[in-house]
Amino acid sequence: MIIDCHSHIWPSIGELGEAANFSCLSCQPGHKKFDVHMGSPDRHRKSAEHTVKTLVLGFTSNLLGAQIPNQFISDYVASQPERLLGFAGIDPTIGAECLQEIHLFKQNPSFSGLVLCPPCQGFHPCDTRALRVYELAESLKMPIYFLYGGRLPRAAILDYAQPAALDEVARGFPNLKIVISHLGFPWIEQTIVLLAKHKNIFADVAGLTDKPWQAYRSLNLAYEYGIIDKLLFASDFPTHTVKTAAETLYNLNKITLDSVLPAVPLEQLRGIVERDSLALLGLKNTKPQE
Repeated sequence: MIIDCHSHIWPSIGELGEAANFSCLSCQPGHKKFDVHMGSPDRHRKSAEHTVKTLVLGFTSNLLGAQIPNQFISDYVASQPERLLGFAGIDPTIGAECLQEIHLFKQNPSFSGLVLCPPCQGFHPCDTRALRVYELAESLKMPIYFLYGGRLPRAAILDYAQPAALDEVARGFPNLKIVISHLGFPWIEQTIVLLAKHKNIFADVAGLTDKPWQAYRSLNLAYEYGIIDKLLFASDFPTHTVKTAAETLYNLNKITLDSVLPAVPLEQLRGIVERDSLALLGLKNTKPQE
């Protein structure tokens, strides 16, 4: 069983605005993998063939003039509801309208959670507008995905990208399931401390495929800290496919060959790939029909 907890699609690259320079979406012109069609549903569908469930994450930002339309995600998820789950992109900076949208998303069977990105939306994680979102999401039992990435657009606010700011959020909303993308890179140590401290915080391993040393260092640290069981498998599509992301994890210990570096136990790496992440997030896992 493989559950992919981090993937993106979009109807056109033009709608990404300044977010085209956000490494979480990885569609920068000039990037070796750049392709205007890289986020197409057809490519996504092919990658998702290797999973029993794939999370499709939305994104919207008034600050960056970017939007992956939630209706676009909803329609795509509805085409394969037994295999896909949508997380709607919301922007707390728009005020009360955001709360109204969340109620509508809760009624939409395509959506199971929400996606925020403090640095790219221009709000501190403890902003009053965001606190209202957390309160509502907790009451509706909708997990929140926090998007982070090593490469941020120029307009993004770096101070709001540090995972440690979520400590107050987790303390204030202990029943809200929180996922930190990319292990909070580059502040991975902050993320690991949060995972150890709060039972309601999890993190995905998106973005590690291109960073073999960082991947080894991060997962070894997570294992030594005793929180590797809180890491969720993620392809980071369209940057990578499910297949390449899984292979990267299984080959992680190659970096330790002919060295004194400790290996991460293979069963722990397999645990990340085969984990029932939906159960951790309080979501149902309806298996695809054969």
